[in-house]
Amino acid sequence: QLQLVESGGGLVQSGGSLKLSCVVSGLTSGDYALGWFRSAPDEEREGVACLSTSDGSTKYRDSVEGRFTISRDKSTVYLQMNALEPGDTGVYYCVGTTYSGNTCWLSSAWFDSWGQGTQVTVSS
Repeated sequence: QLQLVESGGGLVQSGGSLKLSCVVSGLTSGDYALGWFRSAPDEEREGVACLSTSDGSTKYRDSVEGRFTISRDKSTVYLQMNALEPGDTGVYYCVGTTYSGNTCWLSSAWFDSWGQGTQVTVSS
């Protein structure tokens, strides 16, 4: 399994930006799916974005498409979040799993490695 450590969360006003980082340990020369999930109080955990290292393809949930960007630089995964809304508030988790395909999936059951999370709060 991978070890993932997130950072970059905080408090921001609606319309602002934040960039989350996730340092990933345990990567080998193989391929992986890496991504971000979030959870809010009294709500189910939901997938936000993911990418496949095999070809760099990405996937986003509809509500963040065009506002969030997932990227990777060696062993660090980033989530650039722009035009933040109060509905984006939650704990953001970095996730990973071994995967050699070309399409990642925003399903929590699919990822077997999870970070501890970082809090993002968007005020209105």
